[in-house]
Amino acid sequence: MNSRDRNLGMDRPITRRDFLNGVRVAVTGSLLSFPLVEALGTPLPWPAPEKEPGYYPPGQTGMRGDHPGSFEVAHALCDGKTWDELGPEANTGERYDLVVVGAGISGLSAAYFFHRQAGPKARILVLDSHDYFGGHCNRNEFHYNGRLLLANGGCVYIEDLRVYGDASQAALRELGLEVERYSEFEDRDLYRSLNLRRGVFFDKETFGSERLVVGERDLPWAKFLAMTPLSEAARKDVARLYEGRIDYLPGLSLPEKKARLQKMTYQDFLLDVAKVDPGVIPYFSLSGYWAVGIDALPAWIALDSGSPGFQGLGFPKEEERRESRQYFRFPDGIASITRLMVRAMVPQVAPGSTMEDIVTARFDYAKLDQKDAPVRIRLNSTGVRVRHLGDPQTSKELEVTYVRGGKAQRVRASNCILACNNAIIPRLCPELPERQRKALSHALKSVHIYGRVLIRNWKSFAKLGLRSVRCPGSYHQSVSLSPPISMGKYRCSGSPEEPMVLELSRTPIPLSSGLPAPKQFKAGRWDLLSTTFETFERKIRDQLSRILADGGFDPARDIEAITVNRWAHGYAYGYDPIDGAVAYYPSEWPEEKRTWVVGRKRFGRISIANADAASDAMAEAAMGEAERAVQEVLGQVS
Repeated sequence: MNSRDRNLGMDRPITRRDFLNGVRVAVTGSLLSFPLVEALGTPLPWPAPEKEPGYYPPGQTGMRGDHPGSFEVAHALCDGKTWDELGPEANTGERYDLVVVGAGISGLSAAYFFHRQAGPKARILVLDSHDYFGGHCNRNEFHYNGRLLLANGGCVYIEDLRVYGDASQAALRELGLEVERYSEFEDRDLYRSLNLRRGVFFDKETFGSERLVVGERDLPWAKFLAMTPLSEAARKDVARLYEGRIDYLPGLSLPEKKARLQKMTYQDFLLDVAKVDPGVIPYFSLSGYWAVGIDALPAWIALDSGSPGFQGLGFPKEEERRESRQYFRFPDGIASITRLMVRAMVPQVAPGSTMEDIVTARFDYAKLDQKDAPVRIRLNSTGVRVRHLGDPQTSKELEVTYVRGGKAQRVRASNCILACNNAIIPRLCPELPERQRKALSHALKSVHIYGRVLIRNWKSFAKLGLRSVRCPGSYHQSVSLSPPISMGKYRCSGSPEEPMVLELSRTPIPLSSGLPAPKQFKAGRWDLLSTTFETFERKIRDQLSRILADGGFDPARDIEAITVNRWAHGYAYGYDPIDGAVAYYPSEWPEEKRTWVVGRKRFGRISIANADAASDAMAEAAMGEAERAVQEVLGQVS
């Protein structure tokens, strides 16, 4: 180990989870080859890991999200591996009224809706390939000196409860969610009282010199930009984009302007319409929310997301449309919503009955899959085949095959809801009609990485006057303190002397590549799956040391734990008005492009419920699709 690594703390005893049974995971193309899975043998050291003492996924650090062991079987399925010819030993003898494949928010919502509506005697099995439930609603727990600190590992918040369907709103209220009380839990004055502001970190690799500048959007633009390494021309143009009220599309009506903006990228708008200096582009190079570079982001989406340069065009301000939102965020994002669902269906899994006590409740994962329980949640189990027993149009029963602990097992069910990624469904259900299989294959997913870093204290942030920092061009594009949310017995970090969980985000795409979004996603997926935890750790330590050096931060001394939540299949998109491949607002797509409507059609006794089925990445869409799928199922339940 070199001296730089020692100074960063790479010799510190932090979990590095890049191995399965001591064998390094190798990636071939974008998929893990099945021969390697076979070479590894049983990917789990016991047939029922959830029953083992100490099994508690939220408390694990290292590589999480799409963790090693969660995707290899699915990739083998996509590579052509089949489990069609199995002996009688594969049959478990279990039979259910409903099997749900996928325990994300859509799958759990489907199980919850069916459990509430089909009656207490209905038997439900939920399968998931991960070692935890919740899918993208992942929870990260850190423990330090007897204190619990939480972070989201995926889905962040309920943006506005009013946009949820009636059934979803009723379910969330029934589970105990009270969005109107959110102001009781968030300390909106904490960081303001410490005079902490937003900053931008300019790395030398991108901007020629290294500099942290604090005060973005807080200081006057001329004063803030004067401290940056941007050229004089770029500074003037950035200020013009933020402060100007210029109509860059004069003579056009609002519908005509919208049509123009839908057909050009934000980068093209800046360079060709607003005529900015090229030095401005690195400053705005990535749209983290949409997980693409601005060279693939439609200008209309940039406008709607609050990017600068559009103030003079005459469209309503985004702030005006959002000021009356019914917003809510738990300390673990919205992971606690899936925890509320699971506790309601499997009461013995955790104590409590309110949204406050769910935050600190420790779940007993051994209770998720209990014999004779009406709802069973079976983790570490990848669905590989769903087929009707007989003619799909007249069959009364399905056979569901899944792989668990390296062995294929089968159960039977009256109905099945597929709440997994659309892209894998054609492999999972080869009997689907060709038109539907083709429609399902159109689904695309963006890629995301959420780093969560436990530090001993955040005095360096206080010294620098910093609460969050944007890092255009850097490995991680943003770093911020956790939001100050306290609920029930959980208390957020309220003083710089206390430990804190930092939130880092990375969109692993080739910036300024000129590639359309689908190809950016593909390249990002390869980057994500081929990057070891050791690399993530080194990048995190290096970047934090560079940003916070003047605040006295020492990565070897101050970092206590690191979790990397990687999502190879994140946001759900479909059609894009620019390249015809990626979607942003489903309601605006032409009818002929709405392939997800064909893809989600019920087939025999199989229904589909996921965010892909709405081509919308939001939790409200996932829950809404779950309600639709359950209504389809109940229409055929005797």
